[in-house]
Parts: sequence; C-alpha cells; structure tokens
Amino acid sequence: MTTVRQKILAYFNKTRFASAREIGRALQLSPATVRHHLRVLASDGRLELTVVHGLDRKGRPEKVYGLPRSALGDNLALLSEALLTEAGTGAQMEALAQHLIGNSNFVGQPLAKRLNLTVEKMNQMSYHARWEAGSEGPRIIFSHCPYAAIIENHPELCRMDASMLKEWMGQPASQLSKIGKEGSSVCVFAVGR
Repeated sequence: MTTVRQKILAYFNKTRFASAREIGRALQLSPATVRHHLRVLASDGRLELTVVHGLDRKGRPEKVYGLPRSALGDNLALLSEALLTEAGTGAQMEALAQHLIGNSNFVGQPLAKRLNLTVEKMNQMSYHARWEAGSEGPRIIFSHCPYAAIIENHPELCRMDASMLKEWMGQPASQLSKIGKEGSSVCVFAVGR
C-alpha cells in the first residue's frame, strides 16, 4: 500500500467520514489525487462511499467516504461469551436453537427439498453450507463457523447446530468433524445418525 493511502486511512481513523476536499486540505494533496486513492481504497473494501452531496446543484458532486462497519469492530464476541456462560447448556441451548429456527418447518418435504431448504437457511446465517450424498446418508457441510471467535469455549454451539439440523431435517444430526480439529477445514454433520 502506498504512503498516501496509509495517510488517508490514518486520517479516517481520526475522523469517521470525509470527502476528497477535506482530506486534500488536511494532507496537503490535490483533490484529484485524493479521489484516485479513495476509489482504489473503496474498491479494495477498506473504505466505503457513505453519501453523495450536491446532486441538485452544478459542479462535481461531493462524495463522502468512511471506514466500513466491519473495520470499526464490535463487542459481539464478548457479549456472546458472557450470555452463553450465563445461559448454560441443555434446555437453554434447545430454546436458543428453536428461536433461531423460527417458523421454519421442512419435515413434510421430500429429503432433497429438506436438505436444500436447510442449506439455504444455514447460509442465511453465514455458515457457507452445502450438502452431499454419502454412503451412509446425506451430510451437511459448513465451510465457515459464524461463532469462530467464541466456539473454543462454547462447544454447546455445535450441539445447538445439531439441534437446528434435527428440527429442519426431522432426523437426528451428528457431528463428524469440526473446523480446526485434527486439521479439518469444515464441519460435517451426518443426517439420520
């Protein structure tokens, strides 16, 4: 990354939003130079366009950029850790699974349809799921764990996943492998076992 882009990102760490004109004044750069670097940073995902001013007047509209929400961080892992520690396991995790499932009920559907609908629901929750046929029955595979930040201390989340799969599939689901364990890059659940 160029020094100019590093300076621009450092400027955004001080002020959440800025235009090319504001950055140019602060860093003593031409607005055209700053606009070029802003476009590159936005295309890389390190900045995002937040608003455009002046569409209703003559001249160039002024684009205001900001750091993406993901770069700002959050406290969700710490909050989740505390809530799970307080909630315990067992019935509370079953209730949490039921809450996440909502009104989804796929049990009356053919097996392939249930698998597809289940994968679709899991992907809406950021699991990057897919299913495949196996010699002992279908398997649902997650290539991402949305709880990766806290899963080591809370294996009950894997049991919650199994509960959700059981509810959607109408059959038990048992975990065969877990991301990070024994070199596995995926979580695999066997359906019907």
